[in-house]
Amino acid sequence: MLAYYSAAAREAFWTEHWGGHSVEELLAVARRSPLTTLITGALPADGVVLEAGCGLGQYVLLLRERGWRVAGVDWSLEALAACRRAAPAPLALMELRGLAIADGALSGYISLGVVEHDAQGPDAILAEARRVLAPDGVLLVSVPYVNGARRLAAPWIRRRSRAVARRGGEFYQYAFSRAELTVTLARHGFVVHEVHPYDPARLLRQAIRRVFRSRSRLPRGGTGSEASIVPSERARPAPGGDAPRRGTLASVARRLLYTAPALRLLGHMLLAVARKA
Repeated sequence: MLAYYSAAAREAFWTEHWGGHSVEELLAVARRSPLTTLITGALPADGVVLEAGCGLGQYVLLLRERGWRVAGVDWSLEALAACRRAAPAPLALMELRGLAIADGALSGYISLGVVEHDAQGPDAILAEARRVLAPDGVLLVSVPYVNGARRLAAPWIRRRSRAVARRGGEFYQYAFSRAELTVTLARHGFVVHEVHPYDPARLLRQAIRRVFRSRSRLPRGGTGSEASIVPSERARPAPGGDAPRRGTLASVARRLLYTAPALRLLGHMLLAVARKA
C-alpha cells in the first residue's frame, strides 16, 4: 500500500471538506457518474443497504429515489444535517468501527473512499462491515488505486510522504493495488467478484492545476504569464460558435478515458464488489 501524509482525516477535517460542497451539487454529479451504474448494477434488490461514511448523503438520496431502502451513517454531524435539509432520509451519527446495528441486519454495505483513511489500516471497519451484513450480503468498497501512474511514481510518493511526516504532517490515506484490496477483503471473509477502476480524469485535472499554478508564479510576460494560460475574451469563440465541436471532443475524451488501458493507467479509485462468504 502507498501511504500519503498531509492533514489527518479526523472529524473536523471532514466537516470542513463537506462544507465546501452542497448536497445538490454532489447529487447532480452522482446522477451522471459512471460509478452510479456500477453501484446500482451490484446492489441487491431487497433488504436494507447502509452507506457507511455517507458524507453529504448524495448516494443515500439517489438510491432511495430509485427504490432501494438505504440509510446513511457518518461522523460529521454538519454533513448529515446538510443532507437532511435537502431531503428526508434515515441518517445517524456513528463510528464505523462500532456500528449500532444488529448482526446480519443488512443486505448491502457501501463504503466509498472511507476505509483508506484509518492509519491502522481498514481491518477494524471491514470486520464491522462483515458483522452487520447478512450471509451472502453485498459489500461495495472503494479506495484510492495504485494505478500505472502511481506505480511509476511510487518512489517519489514515498519520499515526499516521509518528508511531510518529518515536517509534522500526519497520515492521510492509503492507496491499494487490485491484489492488495482483494487480499484485504478476503482476510475478512469477503469473496471479491468484480474490481473496477474509476474516475480517470482526476489525476489529469490535478496535473493541469499544478502546471497552471507553477506557470502563474513566473514573471509577467514570460511563458507562464496569466495571459498565456487563460484565453482572452477576443480569443473566445462567439456564443454557440464551436460549442458542438467542444461537446464532441469532450465526449470522445471521456470514452477514451474509460477504456480499460486508460483506467488501469489513470483510474483514481478502485471499486470492489464482494459478497460475505
